[in-house]
Parts: sequence; C-alpha cells; structure tokens
Amino acid sequence: MTTLAEDAALAGRIAEGAGRLLMEIRGSGLFAGKGLGQAGDQVANRFILEALAQARSEDAVLSEEEQDNAARLSAERVWIVDPLDGTREYSEGRSDWAVHVALSVGGRAAAGAVALPALGVTLASNTPPLLPPAHTGAPRMVISRSRPAEQAVVVAQAIGAELVAMGSAGAKAMAVIRGEADIYLHTGGQYEWDNCAPAAVAIAAGLHASRIDGQPLVYNCADPYLPDLLICRPEHAERVLALVAERRT
Repeated sequence: MTTLAEDAALAGRIAEGAGRLLMEIRGSGLFAGKGLGQAGDQVANRFILEALAQARSEDAVLSEEEQDNAARLSAERVWIVDPLDGTREYSEGRSDWAVHVALSVGGRAAAGAVALPALGVTLASNTPPLLPPAHTGAPRMVISRSRPAEQAVVVAQAIGAELVAMGSAGAKAMAVIRGEADIYLHTGGQYEWDNCAPAAVAIAAGLHASRIDGQPLVYNCADPYLPDLLICRPEHAERVLALVAERRT
C-alpha cells in the first residue's frame, strides 16, 4: 500500500517528465499554432498514462485527453490529469501553462502536483512551499486573460483588488501559493482535471480551496464538469465567499 506522500512524489515526477517533453516539442520548431497544442496534448497524455500504468496499474484514470471510462466511478483511487492546461498559452510561447497530475481518493483531492515547465517549477502536495507573508497592499486576484468571469471582476471591484490576467488554471493557483497573487476566484466553468491537482497542492500549502458557495470540491463524479472554485489565502476566504453569496441571492 502506497502512502499519499509517495503518490504525490510520483505525481511530481510524472508532471515534470511530461513538462520536459512539452518543452522539447515546443522548442523543436516542427509544430506551430493549433498543431503545436495538439502535438503537446497527445504526447504528454501518452507519457502520463503510460507512467501511471507502470506505477499504479490498479488505479483508475480520468484524463481530459482520453475517452471517459465509467468504471472509474466505482474506484476509490482515481488519477485525474490534464496533460497540458493552457494549450493556448503553450502554443503562443508563453509561460503561464501547466501540467496537472492528481489523485482523488474517496472523492477528494488527496495528492497531486502542478508543473510549470516554462518556469522550471513543480509544486507537489508532499512538499508544499511555505506561504509567503501576507501581502500588505490591495489584494491581487488572478483572472482569465481570455475570458475573465464577470462575477470575479465584480467581487474584485468590491474589495478593491488588483486584477492579474493569466492563462492556465494551474498557473493561477500556483501564483497564489507562490505569493504572486492572493485570490483565484473562478465562475466561468471548469472540469475536474482543471483544478484537482491545483486544489491538492493549494490545500497542502495551507490555502483555502472550495466551491464558491463554500462547499468542498468533490471529484470523480459521473459528470466531471466542475464550474466554479475559490482558491485563496485563508484571510480572504470569508469575505470573498460572503460577497459571492450576496450576489447570488
């Protein structure tokens, strides 16, 4: 029986390995535009699935790039992966994209890792970094650079937050962990693979992570659509959740 620390360490190694492949593909000059994103998705997905098959053959897998298998619903342990989160940013040569590898146990984000290959950084739930001291200025809220959620913008205005546009969900969540932002509020629609790994690392690092109504994030559901989440420093959670609730009534 493996420990969650061992599972998280494995997630980190797999995410790093997939990230190296993605950097090699992007640097090869053989692909461009959508073709680059497609090649990256395919190669990273294959690498991750083969690595998990070797190391955790008895576990189920849910991947964005793979046809869903309903057999996972009866499994206690399910790996939830996004081989390339932020395909647009990856294809554009930006750094705000990520590789997500997470393990859901009994429906919760129990272990995981997020690699930021273009930055040479991988954060995992077995070795979470210490949160930096609280930011003394206006709160910084990360939002989507391509489709910022209206509700997040409204809440940001209410608390006087500075908006920081960024790509990948993983990059946004890791920005909070790394002290580059304070709040990641998302209401624009996501899937389990978009936030399971970020949530696992965020929780391990001591951040707040929940749905926008304060309910826990639940994984390995029949419908993997998971439309909203809040990942933030603990000192901001109560106020943000209250503002969201006010605007939902």
